[in-house]
Amino acid sequence: MPLLSVIIATKDRASFLEAALSSLEQQVLREPFEVIVVDNGSSDHTAAVIERFASVLDVRGVREERPNRGLARNRGIAQARGEIVVFCDDDVVLPLDWLAGHARAHAESDGAVCAVSGPIINVLSHDERPLPGPRNFSRAFFCTCNVSVSRERLNAVGGFDESFDLYGWEDTELGARLRDAGVERRFAWDAYLWHVKPPAAETLDAQLRKAAEKGRMAARYVRKRPSHDAVLATGAYALNRWKGRLLTPGPVRVLLAGALAAGRVPRVLEKAARAQLLDGIYLSEMEREMRSAPR
Repeated sequence: MPLLSVIIATKDRASFLEAALSSLEQQVLREPFEVIVVDNGSSDHTAAVIERFASVLDVRGVREERPNRGLARNRGIAQARGEIVVFCDDDVVLPLDWLAGHARAHAESDGAVCAVSGPIINVLSHDERPLPGPRNFSRAFFCTCNVSVSRERLNAVGGFDESFDLYGWEDTELGARLRDAGVERRFAWDAYLWHVKPPAAETLDAQLRKAAEKGRMAARYVRKRPSHDAVLATGAYALNRWKGRLLTPGPVRVLLAGALAAGRVPRVLEKAARAQLLDGIYLSEMEREMRSAPR
């Protein structure tokens, strides 16, 4: 039986997935591991990529048509045989001892059940390979780009909440339930990875869609878990919501979006203007979801 089960959820990113699986093929790890790729409704050649790596990796493909990250990962958990489940995204490149870093951290936990995270290093291309530094430290308890935890404990808390059916917060919400169940946090510097974010993929439209979906899911998270921590993490506290209404009301968001799309914002101000717009979209969608919630 494998010690580790790596779960990757993917959709229409066959070239990214190929690079991730190639780096998994090269892992330096004594213990056996398996890879489960959940194809969340791809229309490209994702299936062919999975099949090609089956000759060099213990990899299985699972098809889930319904677009839902939590549901896709739950399908992967149901297929997993490993004692430890390791999550990563499809747009990553993994150092040779990434899995060994996760395995060591669990072995050195002195009997505690831990959620092990490692540094996530954002890079612009597959060729960039910087080493982790202080800015790559994260206090996040459970981020599915790079985290591992006991399969038994995942099943005990019920896995991902599939009502988080848009982008964002489904992993944070699961992490909160794992923490409530006694799982401890451990950060392993040697379990780092490179998260590939090419500029061409980070279009304004894509970022706006993610910001809107994340705002709606933030409202669902706070509704489900109305705790101080959840309110702070999502920015749902009164002062932040007031700031969003004041600085980026609807007309300002429209003007910013139009100016950015047309390239009329000076380059020196573009990054700040985009960040302001995305924050405004996030907060406005969070407000709208909160107002529409059944009472």
